[in-house]
Amino acid sequence: MALWDRLKESAQTMQAQLEERRNELRGGAFRDASMAMCALVAAADGRIEPAERRRVAYLIEHNEALAGFPAQELLERFEGWLDRLAADFDLGRAEALREIAKARRKPVEARAVVQVGIVIGGADGHFDLMERSVVGEACQVLDLPPHEFDL
Repeated sequence: MALWDRLKESAQTMQAQLEERRNELRGGAFRDASMAMCALVAAADGRIEPAERRRVAYLIEHNEALAGFPAQELLERFEGWLDRLAADFDLGRAEALREIAKARRKPVEARAVVQVGIVIGGADGHFDLMERSVVGEACQVLDLPPHEFDL
C-alpha cells in the first residue's frame, strides 16, 4: 500500500475513533489541548499562512469529535494560539506543549489530542515531516509512545 493510502486510511480511522468517543471528550483539558495542537500543526513550518489558518478553522468547525463544544469558542482558542505563535514562535510553542500536557491525566483525552493533530495534519493529503514532528512532540509531553500512532 502506498504511503499516501496508508496516511489517508490512518486519518480516516482516527477520525472514526474520535467520533465514537465524542461523549467522553467533553473536558476543558481536551478542548484546550486540541486547539493548541491544531495551532501547532497549522504553524508546524514556523509560518502561519492565511490559507492554512482558514483550512484548519473549517476543519475545527466541521469536525464531529469537537461538536460537543461551541464552534466559536473553539475558533477563538485556536486563533489565540496562532496569535501567540505569531508573536513569539518558540515561546508560543513551549506554552502550547504545556497546554497539551495537561490532557495526559486522562488517557482517552490524551490519545484523542494526538488523533486530532493527525487528522488536522493529514486533512490536506500531506502529513509532512514538520507536522509529524509536532505531533510526535505532543506524544512525548502526553507520555504516549509515538509508534502507537505510526509516528
